[in-house]
Amino acid sequence: MDIAALSMAMSQASVRTEANVSIMKKTIDQAETNGQEVVKMLEQSVRPHIGSRIDIRA
Repeated sequence: MDIAALSMAMSQASVRTEANVSIMKKTIDQAETNGQEVVKMLEQSVRPHIGSRIDIRA
């Protein structure tokens, strides 16, 4: 393999690696955002007084 072909192959590998890292960072950021939203929903859904009394007379 000549030097030009080797240089192109290394450059392409570097670009692929950078693209993969960028996609992974975006995926991690999205997962963190989703996790924060789930925590907010769970905090809002906690109401200890709901369900403590049941009206059995109808």
